[in-house]
Amino acid sequence: MRAVVLEEFGEPEVMHVREVPRPQPGPRQLRVRVRASALNRGDTVQRSGGYPLPPGIKTPRMGIEVAGEVEAVGAEVRAWSPGQRVFGLVDGGGYAEACLMEEGMAIPIPEGWSFVQAAATPEAFITAHESLLMLGGLREGQSVLIHAGGSGIGTACIQVAKAMGAKVFFTVSTEEKRRRCLELGADAGVLRTERNFAREVPALNGGAGVDLVEDFVGGAALERNLSVLKFGGCLLLLGMLDGMSAELDLRQVVMRRLQLKGMALRPLSPEERVAVTRRFRERWLPELVAGRVRPIIDSTFPLERAADAHRRMESNASFGKIVLEV
Repeated sequence: MRAVVLEEFGEPEVMHVREVPRPQPGPRQLRVRVRASALNRGDTVQRSGGYPLPPGIKTPRMGIEVAGEVEAVGAEVRAWSPGQRVFGLVDGGGYAEACLMEEGMAIPIPEGWSFVQAAATPEAFITAHESLLMLGGLREGQSVLIHAGGSGIGTACIQVAKAMGAKVFFTVSTEEKRRRCLELGADAGVLRTERNFAREVPALNGGAGVDLVEDFVGGAALERNLSVLKFGGCLLLLGMLDGMSAELDLRQVVMRRLQLKGMALRPLSPEERVAVTRRFRERWLPELVAGRVRPIIDSTFPLERAADAHRRMESNASFGKIVLEV
């Protein structure tokens, strides 16, 4: 089968499509004929050599969310059979004609959905649910600041937060992205290239801070993120794109009773990954099917142009998810 492989770490051109053996499913695994695989920021970091795989991850190739048809099943699988359309998260190897998926991670593709639409959904909406609701406890009437509002996760977070009845602020890099985030239902946004969000967001919120901050930037924005929180507020750290470390004013944290919580999906145990998939399926799949929330798709590329897809992501020009069609 064809798959994107890394023969070295580096810029997008280190990715090549090669013939590799088709994987064989374990007792409780599905082999999925991949029709679409969505990009994630972790893929670009992995490609450049900056993302050590978490313990237990056995697939070194890129691609963690896919959609396609069940091609083969393991000996102990009873709920799935060849030919069924499925989507979900995988340990890796999604940039290929086939990959393995744990039985408990598979979700049936709703009637009428395209493979591209399905592939663009799980990572963004599972992350939004787990961070905002499970860790942040977001509820109706609260307020949240979402950084990188035009990213795949950012666009999902905006919709999830609005569906919960929250007031939503965001940061983006361009006026076009600001306009499109407002069209998704967000209340107000700040151009991070022109304004200091730590001053602008409280002003937009009637002089108050926010209950939650959803951050993918990391250390470079830590002080400003903490300053924009209300008393008792929570900073949710999901990425470290612009700084792996920062000085922390513990007095601010203690006196204002602030919380700092981190989250990543890949290091979770197999049982925990199944649990987060179940929570997403129960809470948000009906909303997605009804069209009340939706994955935002920026662009699609054929598998052979995976390098161009990575360049598109790293340009920061995209709005929503970038998807490879296989």
